[in-house]
Amino acid sequence: MARREPLPGLPDQAGDGLNEFPVGLAPPTTGHLGHRQRARDRFLKVGGEVMEDYELLELALHILLPRRDTKPLAKQLLARFGSFSAVFAAPPERLAEISGLGETTIANLKVLQAVGQRFGRDKLRNDRPILGSWSELIEYCHGQMAFENIEQFRILFLDKKNRLIADEVQQRGTVDHTPVYTREVIKRTLELSSTAIILVHNHPSGDPSPSAADVQMTRAIVDVAKPLGITVHDHIIIGKSGHASLRGLKLI
Repeated sequence: MARREPLPGLPDQAGDGLNEFPVGLAPPTTGHLGHRQRARDRFLKVGGEVMEDYELLELALHILLPRRDTKPLAKQLLARFGSFSAVFAAPPERLAEISGLGETTIANLKVLQAVGQRFGRDKLRNDRPILGSWSELIEYCHGQMAFENIEQFRILFLDKKNRLIADEVQQRGTVDHTPVYTREVIKRTLELSSTAIILVHNHPSGDPSPSAADVQMTRAIVDVAKPLGITVHDHIIIGKSGHASLRGLKLI
């Protein structure tokens, strides 16, 4: 028997099937379709900034699940993960626990997350000194790291005019520790001909307060970098609801 081909634009994975509608995720009725059109019209009229999180998430899910009423799913995801950003940052295995999310939909959610992160990165690559757009820098770092469930240590490499050369994750660790090697940080900085760096890491606990180990590690990098003409502008720690700057706290 010939394999049934999915309709164009519709997913064809377990949990994402055309005829599978788990409890609470029934196929949209005429009323739902009208609601969907009104939601799109409102987005085009007022933009995403004024929309509630569940409304914007519902619109995103419309794209991924075009044959379903996605409002209940949007609210369920927000209740489970706590925020709009946390939904997209959730590990695939956690998303798979949600009834109605199959492999294809989960993969597409992660694609949308990557698109948003790339957009944020490119906003920093606009030939302006990165230190002149501090709020954009913090917003970018928050979007990249705040909802990761393990620690990661990244470096923003800058040129002589403090413009972004590269943004690289150097290490990934555990829920409360990331090994950082001063030699590797300096080696990579020299390879990129970078003259200044900003260190960034996240605290999955949500509290961005620097630990004694964070301060010690940062000072060790500063001590090695300075004689080589490399400036360490800051070490930023990202939490779910805020950030800490070691430079701002006068710890370096």
